[in-house]
Amino acid sequence: MKVASAYTLKQVAEYLQADLIGDAQLRLSGLATLQDATPNDLSFLANPAYRKYLDITQAGAVILKPDMATQFSGSVIVVANPYLAYAKISHLFDSSRQFDAGIHPSAVVHPTAKLSDSVYVGPNVVIESGVTIGEHAVIESGTVVGRDSLIGAYTHLSRNVTICYGVTIGERVIIHSGAVIGADGFGFAPEQHQWHKIAQLGSVIIGDDVEIGANTAIDRGALSDTIIGNGVKLDNLIQIAHNVVIGENTAIAGCVGISGSTTVGKNCTIAGGSGLAGHLSITDNVHITAMTLVTKSIDQPGTYSSGAGTSMPAAQWKKQVVRIRQLDELAKRIHQLEKRNER
Repeated sequence: MKVASAYTLKQVAEYLQADLIGDAQLRLSGLATLQDATPNDLSFLANPAYRKYLDITQAGAVILKPDMATQFSGSVIVVANPYLAYAKISHLFDSSRQFDAGIHPSAVVHPTAKLSDSVYVGPNVVIESGVTIGEHAVIESGTVVGRDSLIGAYTHLSRNVTICYGVTIGERVIIHSGAVIGADGFGFAPEQHQWHKIAQLGSVIIGDDVEIGANTAIDRGALSDTIIGNGVKLDNLIQIAHNVVIGENTAIAGCVGISGSTTVGKNCTIAGGSGLAGHLSITDNVHITAMTLVTKSIDQPGTYSSGAGTSMPAAQWKKQVVRIRQLDELAKRIHQLEKRNER
C-alpha cells in the first residue's frame, strides 16, 4: 500500500489484518498521540500511563487491545499489540521523499561499477570501481561507496554516508547520515614510546534488515571481518571497533562503545552510554542497562548493570565520594578488629 493523502478505517484494518468497530468509511489522514489527535487522525494506546487521555482524545479512531475496545466511544481498530500495530501503520503515513530510479548528472560512477536499472543515485555521489548495487537501492547526495563494495537490494544510504572499500551490505539496510562503515580499526604496536600502525586487512559485513544511526562508526577488521548480523538496530553515535561480532536482532542505544574483538550474542539490548571492553563474549539474550561498564564476559542470559546508582544533589554526592575513599582504611580497621577478636 503506497503513501496516500488519506485511508479509510477499513483500509487500515485490512492492512493490519485487524477487526474494526465503528465507521468503516471514516477517512484518516494522519497518525498522532491521544493528546494531539484531531478527528482526522488515527491514534493508539500502548502504555497504560496514557489511559487517562483516552477519555478526552479527539482522535477519529484509536488502536486498542480487545479488553479496551469498549472504553472508547469512537471508532476502534482491535489488535493484540497496539504498539506493534502503530509501528506497522506508521509507514502508511510516512511522507518521506520518494526516489525515482536514475543517476544525477553530478554523480561520479566508475565504469566498472554495476548498478541495477532501478537504483537512485543522488547529487555528488561517488561510486568507485568494482561496486555492485542491487535493485531499488537509494544512494543519497554526497555519499561515497568505496571500491569493490556490495550494496544489497532495497538498501538506503542517506546523505553523506561513507562506505569504505570492500564492504558488504545486505538487503533492506538503512544507514543514516554521517555514518562511516569500514574505516581503519584502532590498531597500533608500541615500541620505545612510539606507535606503529597495523594495516587493517579485514572488512565489514552487514546482514539484512539492519539499521545504523547517524554518525555511527563501524571499523573494518584487522585480519578477519567485523560482522553485524541480520536485524541488528544501531542508534546514533555508536563506536564499534575492529573484529566485533554482533548477533542477530540485537539493539544498541546511542553513545555505546564496543572495543575490539568482542562478540555480542543474539537478541541482546545495550542501553545508552554503556561500554564493553575488548576480547569479551556476551551470550544471547543479555540486557545491559544504561551507563554500564562491562569488563568481563557474560555467559548467562539476564540483565546486567554497573555504576554508582541514580543521580542525587551534588553536596550529597561529594559526601559519598569521601566515604568511598575511606572504604580501604575502614576495611583494614575491620580486619584488625577481627584478628583481635579471634585472639
